[in-house]
Amino acid sequence: MSTLPRTTKTRLPSEVFDLPIEKIRSGWYSDAYFNHTQKVLMRDEHRPRVLVQVFQRGSSVLGGVDEAIATLRECAGLVREDGTWEAGWDDLVVHALYDGDEISPWESVLTIEGDYAYFCHLETVYLGSLARRSLVATNVHEVVQAASPKPIMYFPARHDHYRVQTGDGYAAHIAGAIGVSTDAQADWWGERGLGTVPHGLIAAYNGDTVAAAEAFARCSDPGQNLVVLVDFDNDCPGTAVRVAEALGDRLWGVRLDTSGTMVDSSLWDMMGRFDPRGVNPQLVWNVRSALDKAGFEDVRIVVSGGFTASKIREFETAGVPVDSYGVGSALIRGSCDFTADVVMVDGKPGGKVGREPLPNPRLERVV
Repeated sequence: MSTLPRTTKTRLPSEVFDLPIEKIRSGWYSDAYFNHTQKVLMRDEHRPRVLVQVFQRGSSVLGGVDEAIATLRECAGLVREDGTWEAGWDDLVVHALYDGDEISPWESVLTIEGDYAYFCHLETVYLGSLARRSLVATNVHEVVQAASPKPIMYFPARHDHYRVQTGDGYAAHIAGAIGVSTDAQADWWGERGLGTVPHGLIAAYNGDTVAAAEAFARCSDPGQNLVVLVDFDNDCPGTAVRVAEALGDRLWGVRLDTSGTMVDSSLWDMMGRFDPRGVNPQLVWNVRSALDKAGFEDVRIVVSGGFTASKIREFETAGVPVDSYGVGSALIRGSCDFTADVVMVDGKPGGKVGREPLPNPRLERVV
C-alpha cells in the first residue's frame, strides 16, 4: 500500500498527547481482564517475553500510532510491592508504521516485544487509540479522494464529545483535510481552528446576515479567510450577493448549509425534475450564477450539511461549481477495529490457532 504525503517521517513526542499517565499505568482505562493478567504474572513470578502483533482486517488509513507509542513509552511497567513504579519501556522492542500510512487487511501495523507483565494492561488503551484515529483518518481520506483536488474542511466537532477533538483533528490532518473548526483539533500540528459566520451570530443581529458578517469581519484577523453562511433567510443566492457587496475583497467565500427539510426560495419556480431539498446541485448553480452576474466571480462556494463521500462524488461527476466541502458527522461514523495477539513466547511460536507471526518489512524500529 502507499503512504500519504507528509513532510518528514517523524513521530510526535509523548508530551503532545497530554496522557493521564497515572490512570493509564494503574489500569483505570483497561479492560479488567488485562489488569488481572498483569497481577497473575507478577504474583506467580511468571515473566515470559512475548511478541505481540497488531493488525486490522480491512484496508484503511492508519492513525493513532504515535499516540499508541506514547502510551507504551510512558505507561509500560508495573507497580512493585512497595508501591514504587518500575518502568518497562527500555525493555521493549517496538516496531511500527507511521500515522498516515495506508494499510492492507491483516498487515501488522505495530509489534511489541518484551516482558508481557510490563505492557499487557495497556492493550485496551493503545488499540482504542488506533481504532478511533484510523476511523477518522480513513473516513477523511475517502472524502478527500472524492473531492480532489478541492479541499475538505473537517466539521464534526459538535457531533461528538469534546475530549476526542484533539486526536481526531490530527487524524483528519494527516488524511488530507485542509482545515478544522476548533483550536483543539489543530493543536497537535500547531495551527488554529477555522470558522464561518455562524447562524447564531446572524440571529443575534436580528437575522441580518450582512450586519453579522460585517461585525465578524471587524473583529477577525484581516488575513483570515472569511466565509459567511448565507442560508439564514432561505434565499442563498440573494443573501450571497448582498454579503459580497458589503464585504468586497474581504469575503473569501459563502457557505450553503440549507436543511434537508427545506427548499431554498430560489428553487420554488424550478421544482419538478429534481429533489429540491437541502443543498443540491441546482441551488449551488443558482448561487454561482447570482454571484457571477453581480461581478463576484472570485467569491468561492463552500457546501455543508449531510455530505458524504458518495454525495461528493455525485456533485463532482455532475460538475457542480463547489469550491470546498465541509463534512461533519460522516467523518466519525463506522468502525475501524484492531486486534492484538501474542504470537511468540520466549522466542517460540505461541499464538492461538490461526494467529501466526506476520512479518512486515514496512515496520520501523521505534527508538
